[in-house]
Amino acid sequence: MGKGPDATVDVSFMHPSERELAGLLDFYGIKYLYEPRSFPLRWIGDRVSEMFSPDFYLPEQDQYLELTTMKQRLVTEKNRKLRRLREMYPEINITLLYRRDYLRLLAKYGYGDMASAEVRGVDHTLFTEQQIQTRVRELGAEITTAYTDQPLVLVGVLRGVVPFLADLIRAIDLPLDYDVLAISRYGNGPSHHVEITKDLDLDVEGKQVLLVEDIVDTGLTLRHLLNHLASKGAAGVEVCSLLDKSVRRIGDLVIKYRGFEIPDEFVVGYGLDYQGRYRNLPYIGILKPVEPKADIPLAMNISDDEDEDGDEDSDGLEPAEAAPSPRPRRRRR
Repeated sequence: MGKGPDATVDVSFMHPSERELAGLLDFYGIKYLYEPRSFPLRWIGDRVSEMFSPDFYLPEQDQYLELTTMKQRLVTEKNRKLRRLREMYPEINITLLYRRDYLRLLAKYGYGDMASAEVRGVDHTLFTEQQIQTRVRELGAEITTAYTDQPLVLVGVLRGVVPFLADLIRAIDLPLDYDVLAISRYGNGPSHHVEITKDLDLDVEGKQVLLVEDIVDTGLTLRHLLNHLASKGAAGVEVCSLLDKSVRRIGDLVIKYRGFEIPDEFVVGYGLDYQGRYRNLPYIGILKPVEPKADIPLAMNISDDEDEDGDEDSDGLEPAEAAPSPRPRRRRR
């Protein structure tokens, strides 16, 4: 069965980095299984000679996650196995979180080397003030058309959304109301679960709710908020996000109104911050923190006593009883 909140303590993780990711999933109530299945990749006769065991499976999202904090010279072999797995099991949805992905994910919640990395200022402008205001007006027009003659409530998620929410409200030509939510963040405070620290003052039962975000990346926070709003009896809940960093998504989410798709970069300005700075910039820029060099092992990673793949035995041949090993539809030798 899936591991819910507080279940991490009962799991024997092979890497400290896996435990950290599991703690993040626990905090947001994302159910997972740790290394639940091994996929045969090669055979010698009728004997399985190579397997691949993804680190996590998220049953509610039907999503496998493989985490690697290996040095770059070892990632090539991991990618080879993933390509073969995707060829042999095309129905499997798997995402590989590279070292860079993992460091940035931790930094988002104030952990890891990049959370306190040196910053050399805004590297360049991603979207100008004029581009932002033009797109906000376009979003306002789309929302106006979609919600004509419907009771609409906009719900913003504090704090970075404030500039976008204020401009979006003025761009919607409809009677509407708005409210704001605030939630606890991973690693801030004693709670082991995500909590609503400021709930709605408005009653949204029977109304159309548009959840407004400044940026959506992994979707962990958003998924929790959608469930929370649905529990309040809203007639419908949709999402409007100024920025969508879909390359970081964990599982599928529908963003009905999207301002801009952005690359996997640190962005600041127009409400978005880095260590409490840059929120008041009128434009959105890309920040360039000094990232740890690829050849420097992570402090929380295990030492170089790993095998060639960096995962001890987890990606090689495992005992038959360790996990189910069904043959794929297309067997390739």
